[in-house]
This record gives sequence, structure tokens and C-alpha cells, in this order.
Amino acid sequence: MSEFLTQSCSDILTTILRDLCTGGDPDAAMHHFGDACESLDKETFSSIIEELEEEGLFVQSNPKVAAFYHDVLVEKLAAGQLKQFEPGHPVRVYLEENRLLRALFAEINQLDPLTEREGFERLFQQIAGVELHYVRKENQLFPCLERHGWDSPSKNMWAFHDDIRARIKEVRLVLEAGDMQQVALLFPLLQDEMTRLMSVEETRLLPNALQLLDKSEWQAMRAGDEEIGWMLNETPPPYPAPVEEEAYVHPSQVERSGELPFATENRFHYDEGYMTPEQVNLIFRHLPLDITYVDENDRVVFYNRGEDRLFPRSAGIIGREVRYCHPPKSVDTVLRILEEFKRGTKDVADFRLHVKGRFVQIRYFAVRDEAKNYRGVLEMSQDITDIKTLEGEQRLLDWD
Repeated sequence: MSEFLTQSCSDILTTILRDLCTGGDPDAAMHHFGDACESLDKETFSSIIEELEEEGLFVQSNPKVAAFYHDVLVEKLAAGQLKQFEPGHPVRVYLEENRLLRALFAEINQLDPLTEREGFERLFQQIAGVELHYVRKENQLFPCLERHGWDSPSKNMWAFHDDIRARIKEVRLVLEAGDMQQVALLFPLLQDEMTRLMSVEETRLLPNALQLLDKSEWQAMRAGDEEIGWMLNETPPPYPAPVEEEAYVHPSQVERSGELPFATENRFHYDEGYMTPEQVNLIFRHLPLDITYVDENDRVVFYNRGEDRLFPRSAGIIGREVRYCHPPKSVDTVLRILEEFKRGTKDVADFRLHVKGRFVQIRYFAVRDEAKNYRGVLEMSQDITDIKTLEGEQRLLDWD
């Protein structure tokens, strides 16, 4: 082993690949390379392949080289990719999640689902966490690419996500049913699809995204990513790294950088997005719910005026104390809800009743600000008669 101590990782790798192609025994070198060389950049790897092929060796078609590549070099190359990006950069996080997935695949492939079901299920649940990886792409990365005129990922890659989601669901269902033989048949198909998608991400999607997006866009994306989450065990560090300790800013308070496809004049910036007062009013008017907002002073300050309200409201209640908006028999209940909400002992109150032949759910939610201060009550009433009868899934449009 001492013969390798003075050699560089590239020299050791060259020795390994040459021996694999010429029938040598590179076991010792492979062991040292695995332990001592943490990462490998693509340029170095490509130059080694080119050098050996100039010697007349058929490196890329050698099955032993292919096995070594998949068993060892894929992980080293992935680690080399990470070094190109600052900690917390969205691309680095995507690559870290792919690296985690490959490690999970390697671990789960060592298990026999027929005899090691518990361990298999544990690893499968971690692999299924890729949902957060896909949701971030769909809601964060893809919209940025669309603004630069590249909408192919939104049109095509999203469909691959859905195919993988369907396979994950299929495996989960047979796992829950205890059919481990079927699991053993279905899981390799899922792994193949996920592995192919990771390759597309790393060779096309992310490199192209890096060409299109600037640092401010990646920074804004990182802030939004926080609201969705990651499949990693630990939260990635902030990007860019703060120069000095700063007060925490919720992602929704970060102003969007980059061009928006609409003007922001006469619009208000909400938690995420910009709307005119007219748009806000239209949304409230079309919600299939009755909503009433009572402020921290127990006065009604808002209700939505929909087409089919369950309970009538009129402008006369605006500014009125909420205790006077309910019949005497229910005032005590209303006051108790307010008291518990203000104390912080409760956050939700639920009621269900029959109204005009319909089954209605009424819910009260305590409204609190970022500092957890009580700011009022949101009352929501919804006709759930038809909702209660729903069964199964409906994935197709039923307008025929």
C-alpha cells in the first residue's frame, strides 16, 4: 500500500484503469483510491480516458472498467461536482440529493426484500422523499427557466416526475399489502427511471440552468426552496453565506429579483406574489366558502361576498362587535373561543350542522402574526355535503 502514498489520485486512477484493461491486478490500488481520493473532476477523468485510449486500450468498452465506474467513480465524480458550488447553492443541493439517492440505492440493493422487509421499507421511505426534490424543480427552477424562454423542462421533465411518482405509489401499495415478491419486481423499474432522470438533470438540466440564471436568481430560488424543503437530513446552509449574523427573514419577505411577466404598479406584495385589489376581491368573491375576519379587538372587519353564501351577511356588520353578530344562545360559545384563542391555549374550533338540507362545517382559526401575537379570528363555513360522498380518485376531466 505504501507504494501509492506519494502518487496523486489521477496517477492511481490511471494505474487502475490500465490494469483493468490489460488483465492486471489493481485491487490494492482500487482500495487505496477509494479511501484516499474523496473526489474526481470530470476534466481529469476525461483526460485519463483520452490518454489510455491513445495507448491503444479500449477503456470505454471494457466491462471491468464499467463496473468500477458504477461502483466507485460515479460517487467520486459526484463529489467533484459539488466542489464547484458554494454551500447552499440550489444546484449543489440538487446534486447532494442525487448523491444521497445513489447511496440509498446502493444500500437498499444489498437487502433482500423477502427476508429484510423492515430495512427495505425504511430505505424506501427515504428514497420516496425525492418528492421534495421534484416539487422544488417544478415550482422553483422551472419557472425561472421559463422566464428565460426555456419551457422544455416544464413540458417534458414534469411528466417524468409524474411517472416516477406513480411508480413510487405502486411500490408503496404492494409494500403495504405485504407482497414482497411484487416489490422485488417493481422496485428495480423505479430505480432505473430515477437513475435516468438524475443523469438528465446532471448532464442537461442543471448545466443549462447555470448558463441561463444569474446569482441573484439562484439566491431568490434558495429563499423559496426553504418553504418547500429538502430530502436531506439537515437543512442546507444559507446561500450566499451571510457576511455577518443577520436577523432571520422569512422566504415570503424576500423581494423577487429578475423580470416578472407583468407590471407591479398598483399591486400589493403578499406572502408570495403580487395582486391588485380587484384581483384580491375577485378571489374572495369566487371562493366556495363563507369567510369572516374578526380583528384582535373583537370587531368584524371583513367578510367575502360570494354568490351563494351559506349565512347572510350585510355591510352593517363591519365594525360591529362579534358578540352582537350571533344569537344569544351561542354567544357564550363564541366568547369562550375568543378567550381561549387569546390565551393561546387553542388554535382551532370545529362545528358541523345541517342547514337547509345541506351538511355544513364551520371552523374558527386563531390568527397570529410572526411574533405569535393574537391578531384575530378567521371564521370559515363550507358546504361539505357533496365532499362527504367522494370516494377513490378522479384524475380525468368529466365534462363529457
